[in-house]
Amino acid sequence: MLLLAAPAPAAHAADPPVLSANGQITDQVNALGDRKGEVARALDALYEKRHIQLFVVYVKDFSGRPAQDWVRATATRNGLGQDDILLAVGTQARQYAYTGQSGTTKFSNAQLQAVARTAIDPPLAQHDWAGTAIGAANGYSAIVAGQPVPTPAITPGASDPGGHSTVGMGNGALLVPLALVVVVGGLAIYAYTRRRRRAETRTTPAGSAQQQGWSGTEGIALAQLETEAGKLLVGTDDAVRTSTEELGLAVARFGEGAAEPYTAALTYARTELATAFRLRQQLDDSYPEDEAARRQMLEEIVARCTEAGRRLDEESDDFDRLRALETETPEALAAAETAFRAAAGRTGAAESTLTALRERYAEPASAPVAGNVEQAKDRLLFATNGLNRARQATDTGEHAEAALYVRAAESAVGQAATLIDAVDRLAREVAEAEVRLTGALTETDADLTEARALPGATAAGAAGADLQSRIARAETVTAGVRQEQSAGPYDPVDALRRVGEADVSLDKALAGGTPGAGPRRAAELLEAATLTARSRTGAAADYTTTRRGAVGSQARTRLAEAERHLEESATLAAAEPRRALSSAQQADALAGQAQYLAEQDVRTYGTRPGGDPGGAVLGGIVLGGPLGAGGAPGRFGGAGTRGRMNRGL
Repeated sequence: MLLLAAPAPAAHAADPPVLSANGQITDQVNALGDRKGEVARALDALYEKRHIQLFVVYVKDFSGRPAQDWVRATATRNGLGQDDILLAVGTQARQYAYTGQSGTTKFSNAQLQAVARTAIDPPLAQHDWAGTAIGAANGYSAIVAGQPVPTPAITPGASDPGGHSTVGMGNGALLVPLALVVVVGGLAIYAYTRRRRRAETRTTPAGSAQQQGWSGTEGIALAQLETEAGKLLVGTDDAVRTSTEELGLAVARFGEGAAEPYTAALTYARTELATAFRLRQQLDDSYPEDEAARRQMLEEIVARCTEAGRRLDEESDDFDRLRALETETPEALAAAETAFRAAAGRTGAAESTLTALRERYAEPASAPVAGNVEQAKDRLLFATNGLNRARQATDTGEHAEAALYVRAAESAVGQAATLIDAVDRLAREVAEAEVRLTGALTETDADLTEARALPGATAAGAAGADLQSRIARAETVTAGVRQEQSAGPYDPVDALRRVGEADVSLDKALAGGTPGAGPRRAAELLEAATLTARSRTGAAADYTTTRRGAVGSQARTRLAEAERHLEESATLAAAEPRRALSSAQQADALAGQAQYLAEQDVRTYGTRPGGDPGGAVLGGIVLGGPLGAGGAPGRFGGAGTRGRMNRGL
């Protein structure tokens, strides 16, 4: 969502004002005049094409406050979230400012500045108040599309709307340069009411909060709100995972160009969901005592999940037209059968790989994929039945039923491939960890020698005790790992993790005693930490994806945060290796928690009465009951549309 600040009534602007409830334009000084409709059309086009809401506000001045403070206060008062931008224009003050959160998916600070420099500054210099909003809308649209920011057409206007003014002078001398305001700190309260207002006035179809399984938060008890927020997190995560799977099939057949609108929708939904998971993690880490603060965070989780589902839902019809499963069933069936044969042909090798892992290494080394081969066989058995039923239905001309079974088989085959891939990947990671472990032990031995030579190694007092504790820990870990290596089967990934953690602790002491060594050693330690974090996170992700019918919100929250920290580590690696190392360690720890919680959920699920043929419900392949008897395979879409294949059957 994007906001531009619009004009104010006579005297001084409200401090800060409440933005218009009647649309995306707040014009308090009649700056737009008869061009208001032109601006509204530009803002609507931006939303329809890019799903960005741009609000514009013009005021006379900023009530004597610095423009940046005024904009920040206005954004806070109106509940703008981290994805929002507010551009405030003081027509008489000859100033403007805007807010935005750095690090968002859609825009970087450099991109925001490019739009300001090319599309906002020039029209403002000529007092083209409408052109400012139109230029911004077109500029943001171009950025999202990966295109250069277009130069706007300028219509000079009155220099002081609502007062004694002259037509724009053309030299820009009256315009004070913009000030960029980066809003930092905790996640802002999500502008749910503003999103809802936009949804009520938009013309394209959208899933509602009710379709997401939610009827609103007003008056609901906090405990129930927390429960419902957890359900929405799970449902939205399932929708994103299912949509990711089917989008991959569409890209494989029709190409990335044809799938671009759906890729954009999925990216948008992932961003909303990631923020919701981050909020949930913040609640878990430091549960606020203030009930109002907890409620606000939970309401934002609800709103973001609902928005993610809505965005997927609105593309579901077009996506169905692209895939055309019911009209092109033979082609889809043939592709599914080819994928089935490929996955089935790999199960024997995966079984051998898993057996080799169990024989060579300790049981924990293969634990993350212990049941994968059997689960893959279950999925393939389910797919066999689905493909046979699809073939029969195709032969008798029952295209809707054939499409249903094809889609179920596609999902089952995809999960079987994921389960097999996980075995192969873990085998590679364990082998790599075993190779790296030798070097890691050597490096830690060298660091121990260096640490023992530091003055604090034998000194009394707190400083000496801290260093001595780090040395003792590293000595214990390295001795223990070497004993495990010589005693028989061990877990190389876990051993590398423990050695790395001990060496990182030791390195913190060495960094202070050896100037310039910190970044270099951090980069070296980062390689091992990344391997262990990537291994744990990947295992937890595969486990959750293929058993998502049982995994709850706690495990998914830890996994989402692990993935975020791992991505952050990769981004920081070159410039800030020490911060990257910390992020990798956080990812590793969170992924371990995610795996543990997910396994608990699956064990609990396994005690429920009733069968689950082929793991179809455990894997989230079938929604709402047995396939063809009220149940249906998941499709691309949010909660309002992903189970749509059971309609009419």
